[in-house]
Formats: sequence, structure tokens, C-alpha cells
Amino acid sequence: MLSSQVVTSAGHPERGAVVSTALARTLCALLPAGSRLALGWSDGALGEGGVSAPDDAAAVDDLPALLFGAPLPRDTTLRRWQHHGGVLAVRAHLPGGQAPNDAWWRMAQGALQDALVMARQREQILSLENSKRLQQALYEIADLAGADLEMTDMLRHFHRVLNSLMYAQNCYIVEYDDVHRRIRFLYFADQRDSFVADPDRSYEEHEMPRSLTFALLRHGKPLSGPSNELLAALSDEVDPRRGPESLDWLGVPMLRDGRVCGAIVVQSYEHGVRYNEADRTLLGYVAQHILTAMDRRQAQVQLERQVERRTVELQRANHSLQDEVSERRRAEKLQLALYNIAEMAMSAETLHQYYVQVHGVVGTLLDARNFYIALVNEGGTGLDFVYSVDEYNPARPSRPFSHGLTEYIVRNRQPLLASREHIDALRAAGRVHEFGARSHCWLGVPLLSDDEVVGVIVVQSYSPEISFTVHDQRLLTFVAQNIGNGLARQRNQEQLRLAHAELEKRVEERTRELAEVNEQLLGQIGERLRAEQRLTHQALHDALTGLPNRVHLLDRLEDAINLAQLPGGPAFAVLFLDLDRFKLVNDSIGHAAGDQMLVEVARRIVSMVGGNDLVARLGGDEFAILLQCPEGLESAREFSQRMLAALEESMWVQGRELFPSGSLGIALWSPRYRNAEELVRDADAAMYRAKAQGKDRFAVFDEAMREEALRSLDLEADLRRAINNRDFVPYYQPIVRLSDGAVMGYEALLRWQHERRGLLLPSAFLDLGEESGLIEQVDWLLYEDVIGQLAQGGEGYLSVNVSPRHFRSPDFTPRLFGLIEAAGADPRRLRLEITEVALLDDGPRTLRVLQTLRERGVLVQLDDFGTGFSALSYLHRFPISTLKIDQSFIAGLHGRDLQSTYALVQGVLSLARTLGIETVGEGIENAAQRQTLLQLGCDYGQGYLLGRPAPMDAFVTG
Repeated sequence: MLSSQVVTSAGHPERGAVVSTALARTLCALLPAGSRLALGWSDGALGEGGVSAPDDAAAVDDLPALLFGAPLPRDTTLRRWQHHGGVLAVRAHLPGGQAPNDAWWRMAQGALQDALVMARQREQILSLENSKRLQQALYEIADLAGADLEMTDMLRHFHRVLNSLMYAQNCYIVEYDDVHRRIRFLYFADQRDSFVADPDRSYEEHEMPRSLTFALLRHGKPLSGPSNELLAALSDEVDPRRGPESLDWLGVPMLRDGRVCGAIVVQSYEHGVRYNEADRTLLGYVAQHILTAMDRRQAQVQLERQVERRTVELQRANHSLQDEVSERRRAEKLQLALYNIAEMAMSAETLHQYYVQVHGVVGTLLDARNFYIALVNEGGTGLDFVYSVDEYNPARPSRPFSHGLTEYIVRNRQPLLASREHIDALRAAGRVHEFGARSHCWLGVPLLSDDEVVGVIVVQSYSPEISFTVHDQRLLTFVAQNIGNGLARQRNQEQLRLAHAELEKRVEERTRELAEVNEQLLGQIGERLRAEQRLTHQALHDALTGLPNRVHLLDRLEDAINLAQLPGGPAFAVLFLDLDRFKLVNDSIGHAAGDQMLVEVARRIVSMVGGNDLVARLGGDEFAILLQCPEGLESAREFSQRMLAALEESMWVQGRELFPSGSLGIALWSPRYRNAEELVRDADAAMYRAKAQGKDRFAVFDEAMREEALRSLDLEADLRRAINNRDFVPYYQPIVRLSDGAVMGYEALLRWQHERRGLLLPSAFLDLGEESGLIEQVDWLLYEDVIGQLAQGGEGYLSVNVSPRHFRSPDFTPRLFGLIEAAGADPRRLRLEITEVALLDDGPRTLRVLQTLRERGVLVQLDDFGTGFSALSYLHRFPISTLKIDQSFIAGLHGRDLQSTYALVQGVLSLARTLGIETVGEGIENAAQRQTLLQLGCDYGQGYLLGRPAPMDAFVTG
């Protein structure tokens, strides 16, 4: 009987032999009896090994040397060859030292090659099965990440999947916080270790000394081997508190974006189970997929929490909307109830019918099954219960005033919401007595007429299930106000009905009295009709002039538009008139004079229009005319010329002869207009165009104006952005002493560094800034820059223009000095330039402001002197330090009106010297003007000849 021995690669004990013992025995049986046979192989994928027949280990001992390239001895019993990258060897020992024949060698060689090919195929099949099992495991891990499982359950399934791929009976997973250096056991399963992991507890490193887990996390790379050897490599000692020592320990870190965020560890207590490099690779591969699944699961949990939180927020918003809807429904119900009460007061035929209807309306708002109305009797000595519906008190007789709850309301003139306990407390205090059945909850509200209590309206409940609230009290109080008015109206109507009945019975006896009463009634009706007509007229007309107002105008315009839209409809135009310099009249001779002027202007316009035209006053000094234009635009032009001419005729107002004028805008009807407001808007825009062109004229609205309006809107938007971006810069123009040319100071002039249009002068945006009110913010930006320049030091003063708008502001001086103090600037180097208009507004207050400025060292200069009223009394009254003569006079020193201008400038300079006021000539553009001013005794000058405006750096560096 033959026997055999198999030897395989020690590195792969799980692999089977390439050549089976059955093949060795078969080949050996083909040799003579007593023969011995050894077969060997060496392959990169299958390893190396050998098999012998019969069982003879010595026969295969020298096969490895033969397989790895040792020179073959001259031996006919041994053969070695290569086959598809592998090395095969056969040694056959026959009795008597014979050698096998060639046929046997060919057969052995073919059988051995076929065995090698089959072994490789088995290895590929095993590898594919392992890959398939790994792929299925990863699919299962991905499915678990999306499953509706708790984290512990999900990790338990992960453990089961991992155990199907390798030996992982003992496994745990930790989460690592590398910032605070602490871990949390997300999962722990061990056959011998009694440690119970709490997923909610974190362990810091000092709590787990000499821990392989922390060593793995710090190291950041896989660790494997017996735990005692790993501890020895870490220069650590065995700690019994750490748990049983494992015969083989394998840990792999989990990485997220290159940072260690956890680890997975498997360990073995079995002698026959060891982890190799393939296990380490597999565990690392699975660990990253488990980390991805855990991240996905945590992201899902966070998403679910966000969804839940958002759901709660939406529920709250829904509740809020439902509350708002309920509140609106209650408001609608209340409004409907009040409307019904007001209507019933006029439609009810009798008082009892009115009471019944009121009860029905109150019942729609709150529980009113027990309801009564009590009125103070005509003598004012008691109560009449004119209406009562009650479950326990079918009738309520009249009674004199006592200490009942109803009388309590009459005395205190306030609503009362009383529970049973409150009523008992009032009774115990002796303040009230109860009549009839005992109420569980009682709510009473006074009925008022002309601020007098005329009665009480009451609802009450005898059941603990029905109680009234403060909301019910407010509701009933609000309703009671309308009921009181309606009740008074009903009582009046009832009295009228009784009077009529009495008159009918006594018609024969008291004809004269009936006639008088009828006359009184007719008088009341007439007065009421006249009052209604007055109210209607007041609602649609201006109180001062009696002209239709804006509402009336818009109604008529809508009618005119509807007619014009019909085929062959009449053409019309809207004219918008604004009086020129009307504010000056109000400010100078008073508002009463202004009103008189408006009435006269209205009379003149009305006298010029036709019967189908309409003149309306829109407010202030603005009028609008709806003008029928049978000839189209030419009719509007002709009428406008006549009206402006009529306005220019003089009128006497409070002893003064005035010559009014106006600016007129025309908007001719065209199909593009959709409503009356658009027509009035365009006429208004055309009026402003007329004012811009010099006033006392008219302008017709066209597409160019529309585009200009759009540009104005764009410019306003740019202006607001420029304020936010601080795009305004000061340019400084030197003020020079004429005698020697020395620079004494600079005037700060506003410039806008526009993002697209470059540097803009104030004329490009000043009107828009004044109209929109944004110029104040721009001014303060300029003041801040100028004061900041002062704080940097230097010689001479800096002056800045201040509009009358700022002088009217009560916080101007505190805010100005706040900027000066914050910047640390010298106020004595700052001068403010104001115009004569600022001196006209509220003279006493202006004087106080100027005195305050001078006391703090800030001097004030009067700018553009001669262009306004040039009232010399102002120079003596107000503390003005400098007069700046307007450039128009400087330019006229060598013009056609040379003599008059020369005399005027000479007079101003002489007056200034007398008052001790310095003078500055503005707009000096040539040497002749400078020389003339110097000869006339002007102190200082300013203009392009002496220096153009520029940033301060240009003067400092120059």
C-alpha cells in the first residue's frame, strides 16, 4: 500500500496543495514496485510545496533548493522545468538506480502542468468569491446606513457583516475627538472582557492609561500583534484593569479629511487564529466604508432633526396664521354685528323689535342665552328692565335704585366681569345685593349717550361650563357703544311715532299744534339735509377757496378719461399751476395775506374757464384745471397764455401791491394714460420743467420729460449709494488778501466723485438733493471731512456753506461741536457761510445760534451778499464777521452798468468798514477786477484768477 506526504507554503496554510497526493500515488504506481516519487512546485500566486509517495519527508526536503534555481546535478532521476511563470520539479527513485522511461516522464510532466493550471483556476475562483463577499458586505453596509435603525443597532449589524469577512468575534468601534483627546465607545462586543460600553460617556486619555486604543489613535496608522508585545514596544506594562490580554490584536484608524476621527479594533484569544496583512488591508478598507456609513447616518439623523425642527417652526407659523385668521374672522363678525346694529336702529319699527334684534346680534358674538337690557328711567330714580331673556328669571320688574349689580355698573360707569367668588366678595363687603337666581359668571357693560350712563346691557351664566373672559368684556363694551347710540336713535324715533299717534288722535282739536310740530320736523329734516350737503361739499371742496379738491378732481378726471376712450370722445388736458415765490409772501407779510392771495388767484382762474371745465385747489399754492380742448394741444397753449397773463395783473393784499406769477404744466390726454393720477403726475412734472426754465411760463409734458424723470430717479439712487460709500469730497478754493496776495483761508466746495460720470459739481445734483432731503446727509459728510482737515493742523481758516435748513434744526450746533471735539480740531479756524435767507427765518432763534457759534470761536460769514434782501439792519443786528460780495456785482464792475455797479459795491464796502466787517470779493477772474476791488478798499478776494478749487493736497504739496 502506498502512502504520501504533502508540504505547502507556511505563509498560506489555508491554501490546498497544487499537486494532490492522489496524483502522486497514481504516478508512483506506474513505476516499478519499490520506487519512490517526489513532486514539487514554486508559484508567485500559489506559493511553494511538495508531495511524495510513499510517505517520505526526506524525499522533498531538497526540493526548495532545486525549485529556486540551484544547479541540477547529473541525475537521470530528477527533472525541473518552468511552466507559465511557475517552476515544477519531479524526482523518481527506482530500484537498482534505474531511470523512468521517456513516456513516463512526458506523462508526469503533463499531469504536473495540468495540476498547476487547475490550482491557479481554483485560486482565481476563491479570489472572486472573496471579492463578491466583500462587495456584498459593502452593499449591506451602505444599506444599513440608510436604514431606520438606531446607531447601536446599525453598528451591531456592521459587526455581523465584518465577522462574515474575517474573524471578528471580539470587536469594538470608538469615536475620537482629537481636539479634547477623548474617545467614546460607539460599539463593544467581546467574549471575555466584561467591560460594558456606554455610548453616551466619553473617556479622556488619563482615565485609560497605557491604552492600546489611544496609542493607535495617536499613531494614526494600523497596529497589529499580541497585545503584550505591542505594549512592550510602547514601553508600557500590562495593566489588569485594561481587560484580558489578546493573543492577536489588530486596530485600524478611521480617517476623515486626513484627521483621525475613530478606530475599529478586532482581537483574538484563540491560538489558531492570527491576523495577517490581508486582514489588516480588509479591516482598513471596511473601516473607511463603515465611517462613510456612520457619517451618512449621522447626516441623516441631523437632517431628520432639522426637518423636525423646521416642522415645529412651520407648525408654530401655521398656528400663528390660524390665530390671525381667527382674529380676522372675529373682527369681520364684529364689524358685521356693528353694521347690523346701526341698520336696525334705522329699520326697527318698535323698540321691542330693536331689543330682540340686538339680542340676536350679541348672541352671534358670545353666549347670550341669559340677557337683559336695563335703562335708567326718565326721572333718574331707578331702572326699567325693558328687555330680558333668562333661564331662571322670566320677568324683571322695574325697581328704584338699590345695591344690585346693575346699579353697581351705573354708579361706577365701568364694565364689571364678576365670577361667583367675586360676587360673593362684593356681597360680603356690603357693596352689592343679588336679585333672583345666583349667577356663576356675570358680565355687565354701561350704555352711554352723550357721555351719560343711560342703562346697562348684561349677559350672565348659571353654569360652571360657561364663563366670560376679558375678551368678551372688550367685545361687549365695543358693541355697547354702538347699541347706546342706536338705542338713543330708536328712543327718539319711538317718541316721534308716539307723538305722531297722539297728533292723529287730536288732529281736529290741536291742528295748530300739529302744524307747529310738523314745521319743527321739516326744519330738522331740512337742517339735516343741509348738514349732509355741507359735509359732502366739505369732503369734495377746499375750505379756503371753495374750489373742488383733489378727490373731486380725480373723480371728474376718471369720468373724462372714460368719455375720451369712446370713439370720437372729447379731448382734454390737465393743467398744473404752482405760484412762484408764494412762500416769500407767507414768510414776509403773513399767512393771512397768503390766503387772501390764493382766494384772488382762484377767482381769476375760475372766471376764465368754461362751464365744462373744472378748477381745483390741490393744496398750498397748487391748482389744477381740467380743460376741454376741442382744438387739441393748441387750445391748452392758448388758454395757458391767457391765464398767465391774467395772473400777472397786480392785486392789493393788506395794503401791498403784489404781482403774482405762476409756472404751469400741461399734460394732454392720450390713450397711454390708464388713470387720473398719471395725468396729474405728468402735469406736475411739466410744471417743474417750467419752473426750471425760469418760472412765469408753461411747459408741455412730452417723452423727454418722462425720460428726465427716470434719470432723476436713477440719480437719486446714485446719490443714496454715494452717501453710503462716502463718494463726496471737498475741493478748496483759496481766499487771498488783495494787498499782498497772502492766502488767509480756503472755502470748502462740495464735489461728487461719481462712479460712472466722474467729478460732478453741485449744480448737477443739488436740486435733487434738496427735493429728496438727502442734501442734509451730504452736508454733514462735507462738514466731517472739513473738520477732519482742520484737525490735521495748518495755517489759515476753512469756511463751509451752511443752508438755512440746518439753521432751523435744533441739533445743528450740538452736532457740529460734537464733530469738532471728536476730531480735536480748533474751532477758531472754522468759519460758516450763510445766505441772507437764513437770517429771515425765526430771527431770535438765528441770533441765539450765531451768538453760540461766536462764543465757541466759530465766525459766520454772509455769503452772496446783494442777491437777496440786503437788509442793512441785519448787519447791525447779527454778529456777522465777513461780507462776501456776490460775483455778479464783481463781474459788473467792468460791464455795461459800470457806474451803478461801481457805486453799489463802493457803498457796501464803505458800510462794511464802518461796521468793522471784513469783505471778500467773489468771482475775481481778471487783474482789472482785482485792481478795482483793491482800490475800493476790499480786504480779500476769491476767484479763478487767485486760485481754482482743488483738493487740499494740491495746495500743501504746491
